[in-house]
Parts: sequence; structure tokens; C-alpha cells
Amino acid sequence: MAEDVSVIIPAYNEADVIGRTVNAALCIPGVVQVIVVDDCSSDETAEAARAAGAHTVVSLAKNLGKGGALAAGLKQAKSPVILLLDADLGASASEGEKLISPVLGGDADMTVGIFGKSRPSPTQKFGAKSGGMGLVVKTARLGIKALTGRTLCAPLSGQRAVRREVLERAEGFAGRFGVEAGLSVDALRMGCRIIEVPVDMVHRASGRNLRGAAHRARQMLNVIYTLARKAISK
Repeated sequence: MAEDVSVIIPAYNEADVIGRTVNAALCIPGVVQVIVVDDCSSDETAEAARAAGAHTVVSLAKNLGKGGALAAGLKQAKSPVILLLDADLGASASEGEKLISPVLGGDADMTVGIFGKSRPSPTQKFGAKSGGMGLVVKTARLGIKALTGRTLCAPLSGQRAVRREVLERAEGFAGRFGVEAGLSVDALRMGCRIIEVPVDMVHRASGRNLRGAAHRARQMLNVIYTLARKAISK
């Protein structure tokens, strides 16, 4: 009998799109629970998630960042397989089906979604400047390789399917934007089988303005901090 899947969607000020993301997640075969964790949004994210049919909506009293939101969601999850999705995917969240298939089929302990622009061409080197391959991604990729020996094409992708036991054995979710890098290191160190899966998902990209630059700077600091902690705990 196929295993059930719980979806965890951390969300912050995503009232305009969370409904479409929830609707798409609900339609994925095998999904029996959709959990939205509202990370102390200032808009109607929680209300929109409930209206869309999310089984569980957790409203945090203070902003904990992505890592804290995922930890809160995991406490509510009931299934042996967990699908992690970003809140701004909209209808493209349905592509999550491609991520859970290898896990349910026993071919992987974790899958990582690779967005179209993150997939290098046959002649493109990992360090090359390209859409979706900025300095933060390169830093995460090099750090993960240094700590585990494995090169991931999309080390910062938040779209992942993973066995619950992997999350429970990991060293907890890293804070803020260090979540994906930390989870990748923990899983690889545990000997987990990770498969990267191409997906046709879309989400908001940070803009090339002051706000976008600030976002990338925070992300870089979080990634470096997380990787440094993993290096110390090696």
C-alpha cells in the first residue's frame, strides 16, 4: 500500500498566492495533509490558506524564519513522507508529484527540485554566471561539497520530498535561509540517497534592486553561518 504524504508550506505575507499553492498541493496524488505555517504575517495569509482548504494552519505569534516555521509544521505532520513547498509556487506546486514519486518508490530518501534556470547545460560549468546561479548558490554548493563530497546542482531549493525519519534524525532545521544547506549536509552525512529532480515550478525571484540585494545579503550570511556550524560539528 502506498505511503501517505504530508505537505508543509511555510508562508510569510503570501495572501495573494497561498490559496493557489494550497489548491495545487491538495490535488497531488498521495497527499493526505496540507499544513500551512503562517510566520507571523501582516496580511491575510492564514485566512487565505484556510479558505483554500488547508487541513492545518499554524499561526506563529512571532516571526521565526523559514527554519522555525518548518519545525512548527513538522510537529503537526502525520505522514511518513514529507513534501516541503514554498508558499509562492501557485499552481506550479502540482509539480511536487515529481518529487514524491522517487521517495515513495524507494529510490531516494530525499529529492530536491531543480527549477529550469538552475539546470546547467552540458557545456556550462557549475560556477558559471547564469540565471539562478548567483554567488549565494555557488557558496552553498562549494560548502556542501567541502563538507560531504557531493555537488548539488540546486543546493538552496526549498522544494523537497523527504522521509520523516531523515528530518527527525537531522540536527534540526537551521535558522532562516540556512535551512536547505543545513538539511542537505545532515542528510548526506547520514548516508541518505538524494536525487535532484527537474520540475517546472515558478516562484518570485528577488529583484535587482536594494530590497533584492538586502535579501541576498541576508541569505548569504545565513548560509555561511549554517555551513560554518556544520563544519565545527563534523
